[in-house]
Amino acid sequence: MDRTIRKIKIADLDAVNEIYNQAVRSKYQTAETEETSLEYRRCWYEEHLSGNCPVFVLEKDGEVEGWISLSEYRKGRRALRYTSEVSFYIRKDKQGQGIGTQLLKFAIDRAREISIKTLIAILLEPNTPSIRLLEKFNFQKWGDMPNVAEFDGIECNHQYYGLRIAE
Repeated sequence: MDRTIRKIKIADLDAVNEIYNQAVRSKYQTAETEETSLEYRRCWYEEHLSGNCPVFVLEKDGEVEGWISLSEYRKGRRALRYTSEVSFYIRKDKQGQGIGTQLLKFAIDRAREISIKTLIAILLEPNTPSIRLLEKFNFQKWGDMPNVAEFDGIECNHQYYGLRIAE
């Protein structure tokens, strides 16, 4: 069976949360240092149901292998209403198989459909696979916050990548 991308369902929350927590355990893939609870993920899900904040999962044979979300950038600030933050996570044993590419292409297309003009990705400098994926889609580094994140005494940069998608 081929991989399919679809909107998230509440039944996906266990898998989505586990994929995110794998990233937390791996370090440098998120600024979180502690795993998120399923209760937190339920609140996150409810928040994403409203407005222009879709979440999509990629599945194969009924198993979620990765997910991508568009989130309101600087919530409540109307002048930024056409800008979304994009976040994506791939199950550890499925990384390097083109899933991120499929998800990011899909999300860029959906963002255009919902009148998003600019996408921003915020990530940690050591996360080179995500940086390469963003650059593949012509995201450019728009900002660098040096040594603002720290993991077990090791500091790293927090970087902003952006893509203008309005035509």
